[in-house]
Amino acid sequence: MDQGGIMMTYSEETLELLANGQYEEAKKKFAWALRKDDDDMLYSLAEELYSLGFSTMSKRAYQKLLERYPNEDGLKTALADIAIGEGNDDEALTYLADIAPESEAYVEALLVSADLYQTQGMFEVSEQKLLEAYRLAPTEEVIWFALAEFYYNIKKYEQATKFYLELIKAGTFELAKVNLVQRLGVAYASDGHFEQALGYLEQIPKEKLDPDTSFQLGFTYQQLGKNEEAKKQYSALRETNPDYATLYPALAEVLATEGNYAQALITVQEGLGVDEYNPNLYQQAADYAQKLGQAAKASDYLKEALALEPDNMTLVLKLSNLYLLLGRDEDNIAFLKRYLASNESDGQLYWNLGKAYANLDDYQAALEYYDAAYQELDKNSSFLRDASFFYRNAGQAKQALTAVKSYLETNPSDGEMLELESELENW
Repeated sequence: MDQGGIMMTYSEETLELLANGQYEEAKKKFAWALRKDDDDMLYSLAEELYSLGFSTMSKRAYQKLLERYPNEDGLKTALADIAIGEGNDDEALTYLADIAPESEAYVEALLVSADLYQTQGMFEVSEQKLLEAYRLAPTEEVIWFALAEFYYNIKKYEQATKFYLELIKAGTFELAKVNLVQRLGVAYASDGHFEQALGYLEQIPKEKLDPDTSFQLGFTYQQLGKNEEAKKQYSALRETNPDYATLYPALAEVLATEGNYAQALITVQEGLGVDEYNPNLYQQAADYAQKLGQAAKASDYLKEALALEPDNMTLVLKLSNLYLLLGRDEDNIAFLKRYLASNESDGQLYWNLGKAYANLDDYQAALEYYDAAYQELDKNSSFLRDASFFYRNAGQAKQALTAVKSYLETNPSDGEMLELESELENW
């Protein structure tokens, strides 16, 4: 085959056939390339095949070259990289172990081995390999990038920003198809440095914002109190990616911050349409429904959340408190006793049980639970204040006085409690 009168090599023909989707013909030409093309051409073919995703063919080409040049360590690192991608970790380690520290390919081998150990979850070993490479070649941008990405992926954002900044200062804004300005902005935001994050995230053209970065920009606006910008960003993300579940609770929070609980509740309900198994969304919905005076609806949302996370103490307490607010004392007692039967005791829940029984004028049962709560909440001012009046009303002057005195140790100027202390001392 020729191209404009110039004969093409078998390697070039292989790549052209692959580009045209003629895979069977490409395989035949590839077999000829392995036998006939010169070593430089074959090496270029191996690199190109790997970059195009044809790792099996690339591997064969590299192996053919390694047969001819068994001491060429660069071929071993390439083959190790392919082996990692195939999940053949032992094969990768065999290639890498054959590369000595004095080899020109040793730094590259360190980078490949770092990648291998990272895929195995051995992050400390991976970090050691990368730092050794950095020590040996401190000016290599590919090593800065490897370290930045490593720290970014394990959520050590402060270390990641250091290397992303170095790359950007050196004039490198994209590497391995990664937008470094975007990465730096997200890293700053993830580390809580929202002012710095905003400066970088706002530089990214809207058409180049991926969903995660778009959300991060909205979240950054939100954390800086820029509610209008946050709402606009979240709304734009909802338009383009309505299935991006994380945006709904965040947008609802912004709306709630402005006191717009009705719209916040609608937003959470939309989120439940996308992510119906998210207990946090049900909890948010309950909070907003309660703010709107829709207590019955709030209790329904909390039940939905508890169905997904039955041992979530925060949800249990929220529903119990709501039952107290609604005066549903019998429901509260049944609910808490059922929960406590299969879970560890909790002073707050005993307190709620005591209050529920007291509301029903069952002081004998209420005393049992107030006494149990006292064992855990004897330093809790709110409990001590409530218990003082409860014990007084239940005719338990001694316990009431003990609770009052404990309360006054930390709240000595509470006039009402000082009067109660005086009353009890003269009982």
